[in-house]
Amino acid sequence: MISIYSISLGCPKNRVDTEWLLGAVPGTVQAVDDPSGADLVVINTCGFIQPAVEESVRTILQTINEVEDAKKRPLLAVTGCLVGRYGQKELSAELPEVDLWLTNLDMVRWPEMVANALGLAPKADPMRILSTGPSYAYLKISDGCDHNCAFCTIPSIRGTLASASADSIVRDARHMLDQGVKELIFVAQDVTGYGKDLGLKHGLRELLDRILPLDGLARLRLMYLYPAGLTKDFLHYLRDAGEPFVPYFDVPLQHAHPDVLSRMGRPFARNPREVVDRIRDVFPEAALRTSFIVGYPGETEEHWEHLRDFMVETRFHHMGVFAYKAEEGTPAAEMPDQVEDAVKEWRRDALMEIQAEISEEILATYEGERMSVLVDAEHEEWPGLHVGRTWFQAPEVDGVTYISGPGVEPGALVDADIVETREYDLVALS
Repeated sequence: MISIYSISLGCPKNRVDTEWLLGAVPGTVQAVDDPSGADLVVINTCGFIQPAVEESVRTILQTINEVEDAKKRPLLAVTGCLVGRYGQKELSAELPEVDLWLTNLDMVRWPEMVANALGLAPKADPMRILSTGPSYAYLKISDGCDHNCAFCTIPSIRGTLASASADSIVRDARHMLDQGVKELIFVAQDVTGYGKDLGLKHGLRELLDRILPLDGLARLRLMYLYPAGLTKDFLHYLRDAGEPFVPYFDVPLQHAHPDVLSRMGRPFARNPREVVDRIRDVFPEAALRTSFIVGYPGETEEHWEHLRDFMVETRFHHMGVFAYKAEEGTPAAEMPDQVEDAVKEWRRDALMEIQAEISEEILATYEGERMSVLVDAEHEEWPGLHVGRTWFQAPEVDGVTYISGPGVEPGALVDADIVETREYDLVALS
């Protein structure tokens, strides 16, 4: 029996990597809540932006302190983007207590490296261990990115686009569904780019042709959709495919003004409204999620006002706004006309105040409707109350639906009446 304590920081793609690593540990494994009682401690780090780097380092230091007085010191393995960004040599000099550093570019060797460090033979046929509960699971369909956005560290950390084989993704999907999971969520740096590195012209479409008919699949959600990949042909394909695909489009636009988009190195730099209109022409009922960066080098008050007007007119279901931070090694960090931190924070807060009003108004239109709610978990504080999601709510990034009543339990998909709406959340009774 191998006792494992794991922490996965950052994005869902990291979570999937952690789940695969845990599933590859030889022998029978048992999750524990205390690192000092583990045989193996795995910390999967994020290093995308400086605050994430700082959180990763704090987590490693805290864990080192927690296992310092353990009767049997566990093997401490650190993986993920922090390692990819700074390298084993630099990190091991600062954190010699870490036994094993695993980079994303060497992910295929993780199981072997961990097994060797534990003094065991690698597992012959590893399958990932689900950590998201009984209702949903992420499917990471590719890693890396071929785009060269001036603010982004991902290509230097995770490399260029590397698509997983369709057979391996289908096998993983089937494994998740066999455990009772009802919602599968495609994730990647750019989901629409799937298969290009494999020479496939319609790679994502071909993959969906194999995933959508799988028995037990109630919802399929696509996250991280690059705008240029949402062509009319692909949107019509999705419309014709119908359920279990849900018309939820997560399209990180980053900005709306062409001058700023051009400086960012975004390939659709002229008019992001085109992709929004294209989606709504085919899916009038679509729920749109996006993210914006404010305070990018050279962003003027006029640029910000243009962005503000765009988001007010577009009325996204869900929106995240980030104040730009200069990341070492990126072209944007060297650009002139850096914006003051106080201005960036004000612009972010102002947009989020507007979005809170928009979200509240959109959710109010659902009051009185009967909708399907996928139940994720029991509420941590209120007995009998559960937390779930409607089709337009993605896990971890959007609001939730608080639900109670007959048949409500984790993993259940139940019909419920929306009896109350809030800024970002719903309340329902089954």
